[in-house]
Amino acid sequence: MRVLFHLFFTVLLSGTAFANQYPPASVEMNLVRVSDHVYYVRGEAGIATDNEGFISNAAAIVTGAGVVVVDTLGSPSLAELFLEKLRAVTDKPVVKVIVTHYHADHIYGLQVFSDRGVEILGPAGYQDYLDAPQALERLEERRFSLSPWVNEQTRLVAPDRVIDGATEFTLGGVRILVSYLGAAHSDGDMSVLVEPDRVLISGDIIFEGRIPFTGGADTAHWLAILEKLDRDGITALIPGHGPAAERPSEAIRLTLRYLHYVRDQMAGAVREMIPFDEAYAAVDWSEFSRLPAFEATHRRNAFGIYLSLEQEMMGE
Repeated sequence: MRVLFHLFFTVLLSGTAFANQYPPASVEMNLVRVSDHVYYVRGEAGIATDNEGFISNAAAIVTGAGVVVVDTLGSPSLAELFLEKLRAVTDKPVVKVIVTHYHADHIYGLQVFSDRGVEILGPAGYQDYLDAPQALERLEERRFSLSPWVNEQTRLVAPDRVIDGATEFTLGGVRILVSYLGAAHSDGDMSVLVEPDRVLISGDIIFEGRIPFTGGADTAHWLAILEKLDRDGITALIPGHGPAAERPSEAIRLTLRYLHYVRDQMAGAVREMIPFDEAYAAVDWSEFSRLPAFEATHRRNAFGIYLSLEQEMMGE
């Protein structure tokens, strides 16, 4: 009986009994090995409902004692497909999930892991997202725009453990360092360093090769984080969106340059009390206009930064 129970539990953990709960994702998803222990899958550049919602990245740290997943993609179906890809490289169970930040395209797959009893680590500030009415409104909208992959069974999942400072742990001899960054791109951001591989998993504080999404971000704090980010000895960087970067400093510079430029241009307009539409039309955006997601994202970014700068300057 004990042997049968063990076999049954193993089948559950491997996902066979869970996968049928979710409509299968039909997108192409390739698991890429970045280093000895780190793999990732890369979503396409685009708006949140493109590519069946597969527009962000997720990573996995594979050790001899288990797997740590970082972010869980934009639907339970995508999370199941990610697990299927992982089963091709390891038979070890997922034992932890680290959520770099609470945005829909990174968290809608959480229930796939929560239902398996996997511990979920999330950043302080997550509750600001989950408690806001916009979180449920967005979920309702995605149940329509990403149907059937996001549906009535898709739910928002809170972390089991909240991270509000530097945290580290070792699994299977692999040391993993989690940095709490505060409110920057989101209400609470974290990055993950896989210490022996020197691979940084940055979440959405870095976008590689495409326009970042700023939304209601605290771009002043975001810039401060990027300015002081330790780049020494990092051999690869997995951003929240875009390809893994073998030259991390260059990837960081692109996000830095974009945020600095937009803030500088909009700050001048706010100081001179120039209306946004007029200010936006007067700026030369050509340095960034050919990057993926420019058309879908950039004007909204500029407007959000314009509004936030008005608030910043009112508080001076």
